[in-house]
Formats: sequence, C-alpha cells, structure tokens
Amino acid sequence: MADCNNCPSRNNCNSKDICTIKNNPNNHVKQVIGVMSGKGGVGKSTVASLIAKELNNKGYKVGVMDADITGPSIPRLFKIENKRAVAEDEQIIPVETEEGIKVISLNLLIDDEETPTIWRGPIVSGIVQQFWTDVIWGELDYLIIDMPPGTGDVALTVMQSIPITGLVIVSIPQDMVSMIVAKAVNMAKKLNKPVLGVVENMSYVLCPDCGKKIEIFDGESTTEFLEEYDLTLLGELPMVKDIANIPKEGSKNLSKQVKDTFEEIANKIIDKTS
Repeated sequence: MADCNNCPSRNNCNSKDICTIKNNPNNHVKQVIGVMSGKGGVGKSTVASLIAKELNNKGYKVGVMDADITGPSIPRLFKIENKRAVAEDEQIIPVETEEGIKVISLNLLIDDEETPTIWRGPIVSGIVQQFWTDVIWGELDYLIIDMPPGTGDVALTVMQSIPITGLVIVSIPQDMVSMIVAKAVNMAKKLNKPVLGVVENMSYVLCPDCGKKIEIFDGESTTEFLEEYDLTLLGELPMVKDIANIPKEGSKNLSKQVKDTFEEIANKIIDKTS
C-alpha cells in the first residue's frame, strides 16, 4: 500500500494500490510544483527561483529542490555562499536563505561546486529520490522543483517518485510551437500530471528610448499552440539584463515590469492550486 498520510497528492490520486511513492513522515508539504522545460538554456532555473521568491514574498512557506543534478544552479540564483546542507540522524537539513526559503542542491552537499557530476542515470535518479525522502522540509505550502531539462530518465524519476501536484513549463518563443514543448506537455499528460501553464521567457525586448514592447517572433502561432494543447500562458518575460544578471547581482534589481510579471505568474499558480 502507498504511504498516503503526508502525500500532497492524496486527495487527487487514483493509484493508491499501485503507488510506489515514499513520503517522509516528518514533512508536511501542501503543493509540489515542478518547473520543467523541453531543453536546456531557456531560463528554467531562473524562473523556478523567482516563482519561489514571489510565493515567499506573499507569505507562503516555500522550499526549492534542485533536481537538475548535473547542472545545479539554484544556489547561485539564491546567492547562497559558504553554506552547506548538513546530515542529522541519517536525514538532511536543507540550507535556509535570508528570506526563509529552504533549499537543497547537490552543490550544497559537496565542497567544490565546480566538481563535475560523472554519474550514470540510476545514481542521479537515486539522488533526486533522496531529496524528497531524506530531506527535512517540515511544513511547506509550496515545494518548487527545478527539474532537469528534457523528457529523459531523471525527469521521469521526478514525476514518478515525487507527488507533483502541478507543472510549469518554461519555453522561449522559437521553441513554443515546436515538438520540444509538445513533448514535455505530452509527457505530463501521459503521467497524469496537471500542467498549470507555460512561462514564455525572452518573449520580447523593450525599446530603451520609448519603452515599447517589440515582439521578435510570431505571437499568433503561440496563441494557436496554447489553444491546441489547452494551455494557460502564465506570463511573458522580456529579454533583459537584470534577469540574466541574477546569479551575480541577485533579484533585488529587477525592473518593475519583471516583478509585476512574476506577481501575476504566482497569483495564477496560487489560483490553480487552491
């Protein structure tokens, strides 16, 4: 039988007899939101970190799991320096940011973040599972998971071994109407994971003189794609330096437009998970 008592999906699950998800009895996580992309390089980790920060700003208890084991960037996006997760009674205590967000990442468990992860798939998948079963998340309203890019083995492990209650897909305009995003959406549907919506990163540029929004790519195709797959557009992000500079400067210097967009994204996620 499944371990349902502390499972975020317990009220919307029809697979109790065949479920193999293991839950930590010390954790009480209400919503688990996976942030995924069809491929790397589209700003998935940045979007995941900013969603977490905005939910935290709204007063929710938030944690972030860096499940992108071979490319862990969450610690840098949160400006976590000289801190390490610690083991206690065979369990792991995550690092807590200045804002009070709990974070776990492979880079918080090793001495040198530049050490490459030369592991085969089963080992990487095992680490991801331990981030759910062995980390003391405690009481959380939202656990945001920065998933590995693509639809491969580790992404499959995340969806099958962690009770995800919703997915946010991050894309860029030239990929939005392609098979790359379609594969991610279809993977979620096959595994019965609800897609909360899509965040389109690098959607447009702003004229530095007049502030006019300049859309480089065809917006009509995007609209048709969203309608075809019955997807919600959670938000469109501009191509600006302040987003790209988050690992160096943090998120305090974000423009009002970017902050407003993430408030809108967070509000839509809250509405869809309430």
